[in-house]
Amino acid sequence: MNKTWLVFRNEFMTHVRKKSFIFGILSMPLFVALMALIGFVSVWLEYNPSPVGFIDPNQVIVNARQVPVEKKQLLQTVQAIHYQDEASAEQSLRDGSIQAYFLLSDNYLNSGEVTMVTNEKTGSNAESDFGDFLAYNLVKNQPPLLAERLLAGPNLIIRSLDGSREMASNDWLSMLLPILAGVLFVIAVNISGNYLLQAVVEEKENRTMEIIVTSISPGQLMAGKVLGNLLVGLTQLATWIFFAIIALNIIPSVFPMKFTPRIDPASMLLIAATFLPAFVMVAAAMGAVGATATEAREAQQITGWFTIPIVIPLWFTTAFMFNPNGALSVAMSLFPVTAPIALPLRAAFTTVPAWQIILSITLLCLLAAFALWLSGRIFHLGMLRYGKRVRLREAFTRSGK
Repeated sequence: MNKTWLVFRNEFMTHVRKKSFIFGILSMPLFVALMALIGFVSVWLEYNPSPVGFIDPNQVIVNARQVPVEKKQLLQTVQAIHYQDEASAEQSLRDGSIQAYFLLSDNYLNSGEVTMVTNEKTGSNAESDFGDFLAYNLVKNQPPLLAERLLAGPNLIIRSLDGSREMASNDWLSMLLPILAGVLFVIAVNISGNYLLQAVVEEKENRTMEIIVTSISPGQLMAGKVLGNLLVGLTQLATWIFFAIIALNIIPSVFPMKFTPRIDPASMLLIAATFLPAFVMVAAAMGAVGATATEAREAQQITGWFTIPIVIPLWFTTAFMFNPNGALSVAMSLFPVTAPIALPLRAAFTTVPAWQIILSITLLCLLAAFALWLSGRIFHLGMLRYGKRVRLREAFTRSGK
């Protein structure tokens, strides 16, 4: 009777009930929330709500209006007060009524030159808020749609010659998603892979393995452990993605955003198709290391080498951005060890031919199956060896001797 399911269920339930697993799942969103909070506090500490003054000797701005306050705007835009001459503005600056004043040059419409005068360091928002004030008043008499386009600035869209692919400036999440997913994948595979490695080494050291192998074959045992830890890693990733989706839906309702980031379903499907076999491949390799190691400390020293090749594409992000169809980008997206990150990263910047996607995923699946078989073979040879390592060439001999 195949008992892979029993091992799979036991492996999964054992790890997800650990406090370290729960802490690991919650630590990532809590860390991101903490970083966001620190960023907001740093901006708030640099914020100065005091108004600013401006002097417009050539009356470039007529009937000045304050920039309308947007809904859910946490930090209000500073007001701009008009002064007839620089002497009155300087007096208000000395009195502390304003934090700074701006003097528009005589040739402002041609040069855009503005001079800021202040007694001390202004808030980080003073210059940008006054810039918004100028831009708003310069276009306020234009038709609403034209004024909106002028204030929004250029919207660059890059489109391929065949029209099959386009990328706009608001698609930053599509470009960032493969990198974020790759980092999360490395974290998840390290955590769950270490669970598997430690479990195999501990069961071997405390002689539990001798009892287990009397009722289940080494292949079924290793398959159940790998699949169980695969689900552990997927649970972590799914939880982090769930928190990310919640954040993407909550942030626009709290902070005003000009556009809502969108996620391409095809990109998510490609990431899943490459990550699943890669996860099996790495987990099986770690299990094989656990079966050959004589102690847990020795095994942990080796595991880092499994993730180094996977993160290599992140070192060449610039090459993927500017030359996604170059020899280096294509080779990394086809090579199974680097493909989990390289293929989705390359697909974010170009249209990858279907045959390359199929070939890359096929090679990943074949290598995952081979790694699973090899780990079972090594596990079978080394499960009852204590103090003696299994050599790799022994796994390919018929008798293992």
